[in-house]
Amino acid sequence: MKIKTGDTVKVISGHYKGLTGEVKAVSPKTNKVIVEGVNIMKKAVKPTQANPEGSIIEQEAPIDASNVALYDEKAKSIVKVGHKINDKGVKVRVNKKTGKEIKEAKK
Repeated sequence: MKIKTGDTVKVISGHYKGLTGEVKAVSPKTNKVIVEGVNIMKKAVKPTQANPEGSIIEQEAPIDASNVALYDEKAKSIVKVGHKINDKGVKVRVNKKTGKEIKEAKK
């Protein structure tokens, strides 16, 4: 996958089109990502001893990775991602338009 945990992405399709947020989790097997503040769903929580009344909580649900694109905050635009081997022999992600290396997000 070209999207990693901690990246800033922009939703390019669907109900939340135009929103940006940070990726909280990535699932390459199902090709889904969880983006902070996007695709909020309500979930009923059963009563427990710690929470005897139960409640309804809001949480982010996964969306397909094809509906998001990496977002460059400096350029205020989405970025196409490519790969190349740098001079140290490590495979890195690269901005296809500028050729510059994409910094890994801090986890």
